[in-house]
Amino acid sequence: MRYLTAGESHGPGLTVIIEGAPAGLAVNLDQINLELKKRQSGYGRGRRMQIESDEVEVRSGIRHGKTTGAPVTFWIENKDHTHWKHVMQPGPIEDDTEVKRRVSRPRPGHADLVGGLKYDHRDLRDVLERSSARETAARVAVGAFCKQMLQQVGISLFSYVRVIGGEKADSMTFDTLEEAMRVIDDSPVRTLDPKAEKRMMQRIDEAKANGDSIGGIVCTEVHGVVPGLGSYVQYDRKLDAKIAQAVMSVNAFKGVEFGDGFEMAFRPGSKVMDPIAHEDDGYTRLSNHLGGFEGGMTTGMPIVCSAVMKPIPTLYKPLQSVDIDTKEPFLAQIERSDSCAVPAASLVVEAVIAFEMAKEICETFGHDTMERIKHRVDEYREELRVW
Repeated sequence: MRYLTAGESHGPGLTVIIEGAPAGLAVNLDQINLELKKRQSGYGRGRRMQIESDEVEVRSGIRHGKTTGAPVTFWIENKDHTHWKHVMQPGPIEDDTEVKRRVSRPRPGHADLVGGLKYDHRDLRDVLERSSARETAARVAVGAFCKQMLQQVGISLFSYVRVIGGEKADSMTFDTLEEAMRVIDDSPVRTLDPKAEKRMMQRIDEAKANGDSIGGIVCTEVHGVVPGLGSYVQYDRKLDAKIAQAVMSVNAFKGVEFGDGFEMAFRPGSKVMDPIAHEDDGYTRLSNHLGGFEGGMTTGMPIVCSAVMKPIPTLYKPLQSVDIDTKEPFLAQIERSDSCAVPAASLVVEAVIAFEMAKEICETFGHDTMERIKHRVDEYREELRVW
């Protein structure tokens, strides 16, 4: 299974094509649209999210509410395109800088300058339109689709914010996953710790007042995982490596860890390995320091993946840059932006992990129909229970 996205930030919209999804999967479009709405929310978001009201339109691959096995195509309209039609029109246009809104001042930390050098774009808008995080709306739609597939085989996942602007949430325990998810959805910064929530919001307010931006750390947990997804036999078959690559592909993310991650550099082996036990449901681990992976394969414990997002590079008090035309120093171009997008980014990370999990399920148990996949997963779970 694979997917492609297309579209620009201020173009007509975003297109998603998902190939290799099994036939017979009942798709709830309202659930996908709910995930898109969550991505648009979150404390610290900018004015663009007040313009858009993202919803998917199905253009292929789903008939009478179920996948057919053909490629699935989603379309997400950019409502802000109405203000940018002359700028983004695909046909020829007079060489009018005011109409084209040409960008010649790259923003430090963004793809502008390097993309211009690579593709020889003298108008850096040709870079920033595609490198914009607007594209992540398409990936959230893919992830929401994949989460429905994973639910059919007993796998669920959710994401939350651990750190914003240096303010760290304490670990919290809940009786059920559903309760934890409700707390996250009710939080303006998508955190489990209500005390940290207030401190995080204060940091966001301070950054906005200063024309600055702040980043943070998000965490995604995957529950109901069967052991043995992924493989140790080749580097490119390790599932933790695939997930790490997917997370690092999300705009502004600079680091990934599983379980206790970088903290393991400060502990002896006896404090980071997970002792093995056997229960009625089969083998288990007495701890989960390794975040659900051994040798690139799932252990059956929850996958716990954390990732750090840098502050957004577009600043309302811009840093020094260089005009690519005159080579003179200038303050960088200002584009509409958020002071903090960490809460929304947690949903994007969740989405790309959901895709990697769904893809691995298909590669392990088949692509043809959802019913066959469910049957094979159930058989596998029983086989491992008595192994």
